[in-house]
Amino acid sequence: MTIWHTETVASVIATLETDVAAGLSDATVEQRLGRYGHNELIERGGKKPLKILWQQFTSTMVLILIAAAIASGLLGKATETIAIGAIVVLFALLGFVQEYRAEQAMAALKKLAVPVVRVVRGGERRELSARDLVPGDVVLLEAGNAVPADVRLVESVNLRVQEAVLTGESEAVEKHTAALAGEGLTLGDRVNMAYMGTSVSYGRGSAVVVETGMTTELGKIATLIQDTGESTTPLQRRLDGVGKLLALAGVVVAGLVMVIGVALREDPRDMFLSAVSVAVAVVPEGLPAVVTVTLALGAQRMLRRNALIRKLPAVETLGAVTIIASDKTGTLTENRMTVTIIDVAGHYLELTGTGQAHPAPALAHAGDAPIRLADQPPAIGLALAGGALCNDAALQPDPQTGRYAVIGDPTEGALLVAARQAGLDGAALARLAPRVGEWPFDSERKRMTTVHRLPDDPAELPEALAGLRAAGLRPGERYIAFTKGAVDGLLELSRRIWVGGEPLPLDDTWRERIHQANEQMAQNGMRVLGVGVQWIDTPQDELERDLTIIGLVGMIDPPRPEVKAAVAKAKLAGIRPIMITGDHPLTARFIAYDLGISDNGRVKTGQMIDALTPGELAEVVDDVSIYARVTPAHKLQIVETLQKKGQIVAMTGDGVNDSPALKRADIGVAMGITGTDVSKEASDMVLLDDNFATIVSAVEEGRVIYDNIRRFIKFSIAGNVGKVLVMLLAPLLLGAGAAVALLPLQLLWLNLLTDGLLGLGLGVEPAERNTMQRAPRDPAAGLFSDGVGRQVIWVGVLVGAIALLVGYLYFDRANPDDTTWRTMIFTTLGFLQIGQALASRSERESFFSLGLRSNLTLTILALVVLGLQLAVLYWPFLEQFFQIVPLAPRDLLVAAALGSLSFVAIEVEKAILRRRQAA
Repeated sequence: MTIWHTETVASVIATLETDVAAGLSDATVEQRLGRYGHNELIERGGKKPLKILWQQFTSTMVLILIAAAIASGLLGKATETIAIGAIVVLFALLGFVQEYRAEQAMAALKKLAVPVVRVVRGGERRELSARDLVPGDVVLLEAGNAVPADVRLVESVNLRVQEAVLTGESEAVEKHTAALAGEGLTLGDRVNMAYMGTSVSYGRGSAVVVETGMTTELGKIATLIQDTGESTTPLQRRLDGVGKLLALAGVVVAGLVMVIGVALREDPRDMFLSAVSVAVAVVPEGLPAVVTVTLALGAQRMLRRNALIRKLPAVETLGAVTIIASDKTGTLTENRMTVTIIDVAGHYLELTGTGQAHPAPALAHAGDAPIRLADQPPAIGLALAGGALCNDAALQPDPQTGRYAVIGDPTEGALLVAARQAGLDGAALARLAPRVGEWPFDSERKRMTTVHRLPDDPAELPEALAGLRAAGLRPGERYIAFTKGAVDGLLELSRRIWVGGEPLPLDDTWRERIHQANEQMAQNGMRVLGVGVQWIDTPQDELERDLTIIGLVGMIDPPRPEVKAAVAKAKLAGIRPIMITGDHPLTARFIAYDLGISDNGRVKTGQMIDALTPGELAEVVDDVSIYARVTPAHKLQIVETLQKKGQIVAMTGDGVNDSPALKRADIGVAMGITGTDVSKEASDMVLLDDNFATIVSAVEEGRVIYDNIRRFIKFSIAGNVGKVLVMLLAPLLLGAGAAVALLPLQLLWLNLLTDGLLGLGLGVEPAERNTMQRAPRDPAAGLFSDGVGRQVIWVGVLVGAIALLVGYLYFDRANPDDTTWRTMIFTTLGFLQIGQALASRSERESFFSLGLRSNLTLTILALVVLGLQLAVLYWPFLEQFFQIVPLAPRDLLVAAALGSLSFVAIEVEKAILRRRQAA
């Protein structure tokens, strides 16, 4: 395999058998199309809609329900069959909608690869679809073009390419054509290459296509996305485990019921019906519906907090997050270069708030953080004016918002923004001092020079430039030249330095001071430009000699102002934030340290990761929180390593390069404003405000939802344990005539009414006070950990014992046809679960301290359940439907009194726990 960036232009041309001047012939193109195929991304292995729908019916919980529905149908119980079937269909349809949307990532990715391009073929220039490109084609590139394939540059005239979509680096990359040493260079360092999906931001050039379609870097990402399996969420894994446990329990208990019935010489058909009843009792039929609705309600609350949930299980997953792995550009930072430091002789000005408060990249507001030049040395204004004049970018105003979009190179745009905030309009300056000559920027000189004619009347000069005539211009001189570029290069050309209001000799002391300032800013992750001035007699004078250095300008893609507090809040909640970026290590370290992401400053680059074994990487991820110069494959590797160590990983990002890791992470979080369609489609959640802090708010909501789901499961399964005990032990306790303590439809009613309605009420319980002050739950902990299993057992035994006691007291052995005993069990179980639900709102706090209004939904639903239960007892139609008898007032009071014991018992347990905690 050819390593294209290490090859010379001549070698590339020879290898691909092409001609830079004439391009490929039509016959050669046809031959290569047959060999390489079209330049497009191929979707493979995607899930078909029918397969997605089929998968919804194969979870353990749903299979149990289907089996119960079939058994009920075989026994002629049409009502039970329809009721259970309706739940199954609803759950499957909701799951299908979410899964189908997740399969749209490839469609969005393919949209990036179909621009119209200009090529040289058969000795002439043509325009054609990028789909028809083949290796060896010669393409022409200029500002504004999308790069149509992976290409090796053969000509570069001030060419800069914006590669953030692939590398995550916010600054456009300067390109040249020389061969590079080092086969393992990352994409961001391969400055003689340009890649599909990136765009030309400045200059022009020509290039030879070297890779097309799925062999491009974008194609490799597409392969990663398609090869990356969907990871199941903690909730899905736990619910599946609960389902398998319940299935096993249902089979065992149903078998016991059959054995007991046969031993008591009961009718085998009746005993089979009893076994089906037990299976129905074991399975919380309301669980899928309640969990889905609870997650949907949580998703609505998150939407109000600017977090759009694309996959419902992600709502709960957020609450389990132990690590937030974040991209830098556009996620932690504002994705725009901003001047933050102006360093002139004897004065150091640090700017804060320069630019917009967000919400869109490359925008600046005219009034943000103004710089008062009257309070600054003249050199500050001169540096800003020089940066604005020696500049090819422009600020385009938006009359509706009062903001300015940067048109052109982001670095030059940052200089214009800084000048505007000092009251210097770049366009106005250009009219007063028009450009009459220039030496354009090139990557070898690393600088740019423009020549300007000054007005005849010195009074016309703005304050920032007024000192020039008095300090340096000789009578009759009307021209100055501004140079900006790399500091080291400017130092070699400079003889003087602007100090106070005049140029002084640039001695060794000043040179050392400038050198140190440059290094210090570079170590802080900044891009540093020097600004110099030269007085000339005519526009034809030799440029870039005997310069006077005005000062240094440091700029950076600044952190979002709200992120630092969000990082601190995440750490308080026991969540570890890490940065994974394609940007430069120094920049990454500075941003991470500034935000509090890393305390030790350790950084690992992509090349370092490649040199590590999987075992060594597993050790590194525990201690390193900054990863720089990484590829999409590295991001995926880091996420997978963390997951193998038991971490629940949320991966945030906005570029195509983030998509495979977004898809593989336990929860992928895409940016809604700056994010690409590909990243959004590969994600579980989209931040509508691109605000990192929104993730922390979503984590809090996720923890609340998980707590509520655990409350429901604890409440539901404890009740079902009680019902199973009734079904299992009633024949032994009551003897002949009590083989079926509750009919299947009665069990289904109790499960759906109490588990369903009361479960929904528990699902909207507000957050407890310590929600974001506790560590994330142990990812390996099950749903029954932390005392939940213990409470399920003792509450279930209590519920079963009370119901059996009622049955024992009311069962008339002399008249087995009297079903009052069954009605009493049925009614008492309803009251028991109402009391159980009200007491289960908190694991520690008393129901009375919480009050009825803090969860008005549960209060209302409890009253609704009570009303429906009474309607079943006293409405003749429902009496017949459920095969029960109306209870006398005294009996109803007995059922209510015994039913309240679950509430009392749970509240007593909580009082004991509070007392122990206080002690």
